[in-house]
Amino acid sequence: MMSLLPLSSCTPATFDLSGISGLEVLHLDAALVTNFSASVPAALRYTQPGVELSNATFCNITVSYTHPGQNDNIYAEAWLPADNWNSRLQAVGGGGFAAGRFYLSYGAMAGALADGYATITTDAGLGDAIEPSPWALLSVGNVNLYNLQNLGSASLADGAFIAKSLIKSFYGKGPDFSYWNGCSQGGRQGLMLAQRYPTLYDGIAAGAPAIHWNRLTASIQWPQQFMSILGSYPYGCEIDAINAAAISACDGLDGVVDGIIAEVDTCLATFDPFQLVGRSINCTEAGGAIPISTTAAAVINATWSGVSTASGKQTWYGLNPGANIATIAEVSSGVAATNCTSGVCVGVPQFLSDPWFRLFVAKDPDFNLYSITHAQFDSLVHRSQQLYESLLDTDDPDLSDFRSAGGKLLSFHGLADEIIPAKGTTHYYDAVASETPEIDDFYRHFEVPGLGHCYGGPSRVPTNLFSQLRAWVENGTAPTQTSVQVTDLEGEVHNRTLRRYSHKARGKDQQFFQDGL
Repeated sequence: MMSLLPLSSCTPATFDLSGISGLEVLHLDAALVTNFSASVPAALRYTQPGVELSNATFCNITVSYTHPGQNDNIYAEAWLPADNWNSRLQAVGGGGFAAGRFYLSYGAMAGALADGYATITTDAGLGDAIEPSPWALLSVGNVNLYNLQNLGSASLADGAFIAKSLIKSFYGKGPDFSYWNGCSQGGRQGLMLAQRYPTLYDGIAAGAPAIHWNRLTASIQWPQQFMSILGSYPYGCEIDAINAAAISACDGLDGVVDGIIAEVDTCLATFDPFQLVGRSINCTEAGGAIPISTTAAAVINATWSGVSTASGKQTWYGLNPGANIATIAEVSSGVAATNCTSGVCVGVPQFLSDPWFRLFVAKDPDFNLYSITHAQFDSLVHRSQQLYESLLDTDDPDLSDFRSAGGKLLSFHGLADEIIPAKGTTHYYDAVASETPEIDDFYRHFEVPGLGHCYGGPSRVPTNLFSQLRAWVENGTAPTQTSVQVTDLEGEVHNRTLRRYSHKARGKDQQFFQDGL
């Protein structure tokens, strides 16, 4: 740990970013922050335990810059501890359509600061909006591709170069090791760094990565589109009841009754949601007891089975039984959520997929996703892949440059993820393993039964994973297992050990996932 630096060093004159190619700094502001305290829960750190930050002093540097000729304006924000710096950088990722510089990023930065890291976040030039309507279109029919490129990749490389330059200016030396930590969009960003910028970070922790972006957006949209095609919408209580029955039926398949489905594939093969059609349930939304409908069984079956074309070809994975797909939460709604407050149930637009297809694929904010046929939806999905795979998908399995640079990658995914199919991450891991048989030397993945999207559910986040990443990078100690805590049906907390995911060779029936529609 470095001792206290002269506080007068936290001035714009201290920092020199002139050596970064392709950038023009518009403004740099440096302000000393003192007596900064924050309580950071593990849920905001994904791979690290909760921590209390007390009376911290750090230099807050905000850099505004542009890529000349692109008419963009990106903000990167770094926090450099004035004392007890551990000689390391921990960059943090974003979530949803936010590249960073929003409440989740700031929570992760406070946690990094508490552990002695210098840390950085970026807004990718998108401002503080958590949805893309302010920046997606230059005009109807014209997507702002520079903004999308900055979100997809460019701002990530910029952030690493900026952070390392600021650190060297402030401390007189660069970081000994550089790490990335993120989940969801942050997980996608981590994989983009490993694939496209393999020398910038020594270690990357990528949780529930939004890795196959174009297939993912189709997957998120699919339950709503399926209901639109059916022309029928169930009550949320019906979906919840079927999901609860699946948990009850499949809970003990792993030999432990704790309210968690661990054997997902066996559950999918043995539990039939249509067997519940006609069963009476109490439904507050409906004002009393109702029978479970065929529509509800069909919707949850389609959500679990994954996206399929009008000809019946499955094109991507579905969510797992046990994932909460109906309940409307504070920030977003379940992928199969309906709104029945008017007495007639209707669909609920999804925060990620609805604007994606309207703004970026149809390129029209007034486009009505819910008046199109199944075949038209297939065409929209295909167009999405044609236009944007290289910008956002981060599914390149060739990590040979990252491996050669000595990089280490750890990923995790909750099996009860209610947004991103967990099988998409294992699909990617298997593709990397097929490309590079020595995958164990640099990349390991953990599945977490009972964990929702990045956090939530009866399982907690794997809080030892980041320290294991550090040990792997700095000492060569590769993790074979990690631990989580779970809360059982009686409310008791138990420690569970997770072993790393093992590569599964993909058969011919999965080949279409590579080829798309």
